[in-house]
Amino acid sequence: MAEQQRHRVVIVGGGFGGLFAARLLRRAPVQVTLIDRENYHLFQPLLYQLATGILSEGEVAPPIRHILRRQHNVDVEFATVTGFDLQNRTVTATRLDDSERRHPFDSLIVAAGAGQSYVGHDEFARYAPGMKTVDDALELRARIFGAFEMAESEYDDAARRAWLTFVVVGGGPTGVEIAGQIAELSRGGLKRNFRKVDPGAARVILCDGGKEILAGFGDRLSQKASNGLAKLGVEIRTGCTVTDVHALGVAVKAHDGSTEHIAARTKIWAAGVEASPLARLLADAGGASTDRAGRVEVLPDCSLPGHPDVFVVGDMMSLDRLPGVAEVAMQSGMHAANTIKRRIAGKQSVAFKYRDLGSMATISRFRAVVSFKGVKLSGFAGWLVWLFVHIAFLTGFKNRFAAMLHWTNTFLFSGRAERAITVRQAVGRVVIDEAGGQESLRIAPPQARP
Repeated sequence: MAEQQRHRVVIVGGGFGGLFAARLLRRAPVQVTLIDRENYHLFQPLLYQLATGILSEGEVAPPIRHILRRQHNVDVEFATVTGFDLQNRTVTATRLDDSERRHPFDSLIVAAGAGQSYVGHDEFARYAPGMKTVDDALELRARIFGAFEMAESEYDDAARRAWLTFVVVGGGPTGVEIAGQIAELSRGGLKRNFRKVDPGAARVILCDGGKEILAGFGDRLSQKASNGLAKLGVEIRTGCTVTDVHALGVAVKAHDGSTEHIAARTKIWAAGVEASPLARLLADAGGASTDRAGRVEVLPDCSLPGHPDVFVVGDMMSLDRLPGVAEVAMQSGMHAANTIKRRIAGKQSVAFKYRDLGSMATISRFRAVVSFKGVKLSGFAGWLVWLFVHIAFLTGFKNRFAAMLHWTNTFLFSGRAERAITVRQAVGRVVIDEAGGQESLRIAPPQARP
């Protein structure tokens, strides 16, 4: 089929949904344009390991172009999508130099994911970064390791204790994993690195508003996780709500109404998500509705109501109360790609059916909890399942090999290979906030010479 006659597919987002859709269209008679504001595919479940010095950026975020280098029917566009014209079937994207391009499509897959939600308190983000992007993880790495550096040179005892106190908000998998890794880092990974402070004296406090952590895993695994974290020294506070976050600490409200202030210089927000702002932009363009989390309500085949050629997948779609997890993104992205292939072949679309492959979370070295179709695993057995699944889903042999080397260094010898930090990483969020919240870098055109 001639190139100009090929069915044009635009994919917005290079995460799990977008990447798996693009891959599945490899042998289809289509021309794909994948647009993303980042040049990498993020393996988000391992961001906490980037933040705690176990893995590097390249191991959790390989370049999209490299992943798709052998797929000749895909063009990758490094740009930020700023508009949808569904009537004329075009997507507008702004490039780094502020120039705009319009990409025509015959089919559109929007898989822009989700960001951190601060439940109406966006001001908390300045002092409590989330765990959704590489920038978030690098900033947290600088703040976590920087806190130990600051404690080492601090003369005041109260100030030193504040530097050695880490508060994690949110008792889901992300919060549990980052809390466990900070505790392991302080108890083992930083031994004999400091002269004036004992890193093992660090306090790690995990706060959650529910009655238990990992509530979706069931009471038995939740208790196993709580016991594992307690052995590491993590303080678990359930039934409490964080009501204020500032530079020097957090205010926590207990279920009985009492409020406590915790002096802590490092805060991590792992509670709540909301769909990308592109969800609202797309919904407005297509006359669709959104749910409370900002996700677009779609038809059973993941298409936008009234626009059968537009698909919304992953964390951006609202369908059958599906969770915002990587497996939903992968499977819905593949379903959208398969639907496009079916329609090209003259077949009807079918409803999306999600296959639940379970949930898992690591607690510490060689300890994890896994829930899969009624099977509950914990301890070393759970950790082996966790290891197998993450190795299987990491992108590329080189990344798998590098991750295995770093995991061997960490799990067997308590080493942390990625400990380089900069002041710019640690304070970048505050500087951006003070500059008016402008995150994107714009490259000005060169000045004309006289």
